[in-house]
Amino acid sequence: MTAEVTIPRREKLFSALEEKEAIIIFAAEEEKLEKFKQDNDFLYVTGLQIPEAIYFGYKGQNGPVEMLFIERSDPEKAIWTGPVMSSEEASKKSGLSQDKIHYLDEFLTILSVYCPVINKLWANIGIQALNKPPTRQLFHLFPIRERYPNINIESLETLITPLRKVKSEWELRQLQRAIDITGKAIIDVWEKAEPSMMEYELEAIMFYRLQRMGVKHWGFAPIVGSGINAATLHYEKNECPIESGEVVLMDVGASYLNYSADITRCFPVSGTFSERQKQVYNAVLDVQKKIIEMIKPGVELSTLNQTARDLLAKGAIELGLIEHEEDIKKYYMHSISHFLGMDTHDVGGRNAVLEIGNVITVEPGLYIPEEKLGIRIEDDVLVTENGYCVLSQNIPKEISEIEEIRLQAMAK
Repeated sequence: MTAEVTIPRREKLFSALEEKEAIIIFAAEEEKLEKFKQDNDFLYVTGLQIPEAIYFGYKGQNGPVEMLFIERSDPEKAIWTGPVMSSEEASKKSGLSQDKIHYLDEFLTILSVYCPVINKLWANIGIQALNKPPTRQLFHLFPIRERYPNINIESLETLITPLRKVKSEWELRQLQRAIDITGKAIIDVWEKAEPSMMEYELEAIMFYRLQRMGVKHWGFAPIVGSGINAATLHYEKNECPIESGEVVLMDVGASYLNYSADITRCFPVSGTFSERQKQVYNAVLDVQKKIIEMIKPGVELSTLNQTARDLLAKGAIELGLIEHEEDIKKYYMHSISHFLGMDTHDVGGRNAVLEIGNVITVEPGLYIPEEKLGIRIEDDVLVTENGYCVLSQNIPKEISEIEEIRLQAMAK
């Protein structure tokens, strides 16, 4: 992510500010002995993969003021964790001039100059649960809240959502890369899985592919559920043996440069689906295809969700699962879609109206614990000027395609 990408983003962010409004965006903390993963809002605005840093922006009468606060170099700490990013490198990567790069120990002193003239402050304060301690970001803002109670502190999400929701060409390339890597990982499993393997072995096969292709993180905790475990929506233990005849559900996504794929595929560990498994699978696939065909600018997500629920209800009646459409909630409990981007469940909301450049998932499912079966099929779809483009179209999902890959693998 270069300055050519992030400078226009900051310009758009400032254009959304009123005069005397300010922005503070905190980078993620560095956890000891864990791989660093940047806060997505900070990365979106600065392009910097450094911990603890702070971005500050203020819109005054004379135009925007921008500053970046980074960690000072500490030779003793560098022995343990390596050198920190220099001000020269931070300037080059972010596009902020070097005179706008300061150090973290200067943050409160410099901020004190601006607080008397700030009317509203936008910050990535996170979700403030009353039964939990304040977030780290809010903790850092306590001095402002105590000494300048007139400053209205708002969540940055309101301001940045319209920007992050519409993906640029550069962002779509990163998402496509994440999706393609995820697809290769899924195929790897189809080519290597065997009955009696553990679910976590399949997870390991996929993550090996991710790491070989330069991916450090999953976009979210992977779901690898076999048999009855596939009927648990957010099953994440991945610790059970896979028995012959079972269908395995994999809901997975690589995070490439912090852009997350989100793909769900199901496959028969024994090579072929049973007739009943095919019936349920095709019912879900039919609904997914019909919902994808509805996608275009101006469509409400709530419309997709209600239509999917109605179609799945009809399918469940035909399968003999229910007698009345309102009973579908017993076998289908979640929404059909969510936005996708830097967050797996990206900014945008459940009731949004689709726009050109949005990327959403389409993921109908039927979960039948009494049959030890769960089927979900999920693709990532771009909203285009004339309709849609399925970004994950190269990941097989037809029964014939999946069975062919499985049978060829098992014949080796």
